[in-house]
Amino acid sequence: MAVIIRVSEAHVRPERFEAFRDMIVSAVRDFPGRYPGLLEHEVLLAPPNSLLYVSRWRSEQDLVDYAGEHWRDQPVVLPGEDEYLVEPLQVRHFTLAPLT
Repeated sequence: MAVIIRVSEAHVRPERFEAFRDMIVSAVRDFPGRYPGLLEHEVLLAPPNSLLYVSRWRSEQDLVDYAGEHWRDQPVVLPGEDEYLVEPLQVRHFTLAPLT
């Protein structure tokens, strides 16, 4: 079974970057306890306008439990999140290629 890496990318209004970062960090902090299939996650920052939420999931079913049936192409958007963004949130998925 391959781990699925989900990358949500936000292009943030520069003047709202710090507030958005704080909102996202606060929102995802308890995700491991709420979603058992979440293996690990991190918030990556590229100020002044880019933030990535990277999460690693055990299976497709775990992603369905988190993001719904359309997890492949629909991002999970928090209430009020669009006020911070200059364009809609983007989501992509990856699996690891063996290096051997």
